[in-house]
Amino acid sequence: MQPKVKIYTVDEARQKLENYCIYQDRCYKEVREKLYGMRMIPEAIEQITIHLIEEKYLNEERFARSFARGKFKTKKWGKIRIIRELRSREISKRNIDLALQEINEEDYLATFEALVEKRMSQLTSERNKYKKRKKLADYMQYRGWPMHWIYEKTKELIP
Repeated sequence: MQPKVKIYTVDEARQKLENYCIYQDRCYKEVREKLYGMRMIPEAIEQITIHLIEEKYLNEERFARSFARGKFKTKKWGKIRIIRELRSREISKRNIDLALQEINEEDYLATFEALVEKRMSQLTSERNKYKKRKKLADYMQYRGWPMHWIYEKTKELIP
């Protein structure tokens, strides 16, 4: 016996996607994936996507800006990680550039310094300076901070 799959009309799907976009900013890719998951046909997907854009539920620039702001402030991601994540969501280069403008350069540098300090305080038990450098560098690189900043800082803090 197969589980029942809910079948949506175009109007039901449109309403569901409006609520999906109201809850949080979405990109086109997320909306398409949601509609495919609802087993909508390509014509219905196109029609619903156009409706969402026209009614301002779906706006790629707004999504990119809020994504960059949010990930920087809450997860302390660097610009490299933010760019990588936006590209994986098929955001245009223009919108990525606009999104990165949301990050204040002074805050960016201050966050980098604070993150390095926090990680260094967690690495007190590591005695081998090379392992300590690697752990700090890996941590910062994973979060998308510039490699030249990371290497300069590790050499400065762990001589």
